Amino acid sequence: MKKRYIIALSSFLIFLTITILVLTNNTISFDDKIYNFLTKLKSPFFDSFFKTITEFANPIPVIIILALFGIFLKRNDEILLSTNLLVTLLMNQILKHIIQRPRPSHLRLIKEGGYSYPSGHSMIAACLYATLIYIILKRIDNKILKGVLFILLTILIILIGCSRIYVGVHYPSDVLGGYFLTLSIIIVTSTLTNNYLRGKKKYGKDGSK
Repeated sequence: MKKRYIIALSSFLIFLTITILVLTNNTISFDDKIYNFLTKLKSPFFDSFFKTITEFANPIPVIIILALFGIFLKRNDEILLSTNLLVTLLMNQILKHIIQRPRPSHLRLIKEGGYSYPSGHSMIAACLYATLIYIILKRIDNKILKGVLFILLTILIILIGCSRIYVGVHYPSDVLGGYFLTLSIIIVTSTLTNNYLRGKKKYGKDGSK
């Protein structure tokens, strides 16, 4: 079995484990510890910082980021990114309505409706920025630039997850579950999409060589 499939399967199994723990109310202690740790940072600066960071997974900023990167992306990259985002968003909405976990009752710094598990912002952030990392590593030759973008986008993914906890709209288990599910999704979806695009290129749009 290829390494990427092992990673995808492992991530999905971790997601299933977290989901079972959520459904049986066995994440309360963990969630409280992480939330209490993050809220020790509470101050006007961090309130503003995390409210700004969480915006990077909102629809309008995501569209702007896609438009900016779209200038440099090839058509196949755009298809890959769009497919990953659509599948991730669809899976998130299906699971939210199946599991129906209420949002935390903490003091909220922003208004947010809907269900809590898994975290939609965390999933969109992980999908968007991890897919961009994959494309950057594949397309850019400059090692320094690749390294800088990899670090910045990885930090952004983590910070967006932390922001959802800090502003009081998600439990830490919502974020972790979303991350592991998204990792499994983008590995499988990217593999299938790339295989389809390679086959289309090989045989042509009409199916002929």
